[in-house]
Amino acid sequence: MSLLVVGLSHRSAPVSVLERAALSADAQIKLLQDTVAAEPAAEAAVLATCNRIELYADVDKFHAGVAELSTLLAQHSGVGLEELTPYLYVHYEDRAVHHFFSVACGLDSMVVGEGQILGQIKDALATAQELHTAGRLLNDLFQQALRVGKRAHSETGIDRAGQSLVTFGLEQLSSGAPVDAWLKGKRALVIGAGSMSSLAAATLARAGVAELVVANRTFDRAERLAALLAEQYGQRPAEQGDLDVLARAVPMESVPGELTRADVVVSCTGATGLVLTADLVAEAVEGRTGAPAVERAADSAAVRSGLPPTSVGSEDGCPLDLAAVQGAAVQGSTGFSVMGEAAVAGMDAATLEQHAAWVDNGTVDRREGRRTPEIDTDAVAALAAAAATLGRVPERRRPEPVAEVPRPLPVLSLLDLAMPRDIDAAVHRLLGVRLVDIESLAEASADAPMAADVDEVRRIVSDEVAAFDAAQRAAHITPTVVALRTMAADVVAGEIARLDGRLPGLDDKQRGEITQTVRRVVDKLLHAPTVRVKQLAAEPGGAGYADALRTLFDLDPETVAAVSRADDSRDGTGRDEDSAAPGGPDFGRENFDSSNFESAENRGRA
Repeated sequence: MSLLVVGLSHRSAPVSVLERAALSADAQIKLLQDTVAAEPAAEAAVLATCNRIELYADVDKFHAGVAELSTLLAQHSGVGLEELTPYLYVHYEDRAVHHFFSVACGLDSMVVGEGQILGQIKDALATAQELHTAGRLLNDLFQQALRVGKRAHSETGIDRAGQSLVTFGLEQLSSGAPVDAWLKGKRALVIGAGSMSSLAAATLARAGVAELVVANRTFDRAERLAALLAEQYGQRPAEQGDLDVLARAVPMESVPGELTRADVVVSCTGATGLVLTADLVAEAVEGRTGAPAVERAADSAAVRSGLPPTSVGSEDGCPLDLAAVQGAAVQGSTGFSVMGEAAVAGMDAATLEQHAAWVDNGTVDRREGRRTPEIDTDAVAALAAAAATLGRVPERRRPEPVAEVPRPLPVLSLLDLAMPRDIDAAVHRLLGVRLVDIESLAEASADAPMAADVDEVRRIVSDEVAAFDAAQRAAHITPTVVALRTMAADVVAGEIARLDGRLPGLDDKQRGEITQTVRRVVDKLLHAPTVRVKQLAAEPGGAGYADALRTLFDLDPETVAAVSRADDSRDGTGRDEDSAAPGGPDFGRENFDSSNFESAENRGRA
């Protein structure tokens, strides 16, 4: 069996596709159940966040696994397979492990280095464990990914490279101003009471907003979050800081009224439809901007800044009236070059032909940046054809820059962190409204500089991938070694029974001494080769040592398979309450503990 991941993220798919492919909690459960029910997959886990959907599985066939997992993702996301396929990525075996560890460290996040992904990985593992879709491989993978992520954050400064999506979004809303200073004294509304909304509420409270309102469809959850915020960031003695946050909860029905008072809104719910429509936001800001909340549109009467006159030729023989051109330029009209298309606008066909002949003679000073004679001649010839049809060359002036009409500063700042989106994207056209959503965050983060610590995290990821692969290769041979020791235990038991028949007069003490002696002899004979084969199997290309052991000792394949099934049924730690019982019948497990043979690199790592 081998690890396979099929997914899409903000790096491979546009936000519009991610939004449509978002999986609800029920859809994730059904996807997991259907995946393990499919033929190629034995284990499955889903990592679904606001900017990624990934399906992890332990499969026995690569091509069949890719086809099955892609089909299941399409079915449960509601996006057609043909439409979804161009945005899917596939990672297999070592590359899948490397990808997942990079995700856990925040290297693949929209905001590099953010730590929220660790909580999301932990939740994904808990769900898979609860549904019994995670076996030994995915348990080991997810647990080590959590350790790798924590190591990256504790041993490097990756936290300096990025921050939470909430903080990054608020920075975009503040337009470069310090977030704390920008939020100080504002009224904030948080819609939703999940993990992301709770983080947003805590961030707003720490920044010193004057009022924090929490709205949620389940009012009890909103109340609990508001109570926690009031307890943690509410009234405090002066010596403990100047935080004084009024936190309260409201039902979702109160959101329209709260919008009329709020300065900042953060929304992150699991709703499948819009929570805030453009009409609702327009009504909320009506009158607060000093102007109707109409959509921003191009203003034909916008203030225009004058263009300086372009260069005017002075070449002899030019059929244009250069004095008139210069005079027009002096009077404030837009000048033009004798080489430009605007120079011949309105010219009759006869004059245009004279101008074409003059250009063709190459008497023009063709300084750097101007068109070549051949191109000018072709252009003038084309204009001559138009003049012959219309009687004159149609007027075509160079476009002039338009100064933007001054707009009021935003009175309502909206941060949409939901996927699919909670807030209608059309609200960004409303005067007095500023919207930052997942799509705009993706564009902003694309140019964000990464800290130098990112390289160190990449090194950690590479080291941890190598350690994980070595551990998995070593674990692959464990069932064979256990089966070998089990066979040895059976041989010892058989010989002791035969000895009892030949020497019936042995007392219990003598029989015990003989039994222990035979077991020690067998154990010492097997110890060095089993330890060495575990070490060799951990190296690249070491998978063949398990086959060699089975062949050399003529081990029963069914016995090895039975040990593997027993291992897979455990909780992922490699032990259960009955294993390694002193003096028990499992002689192989009593004397072989895989933890004794971990590499020094992994030993002792929490």
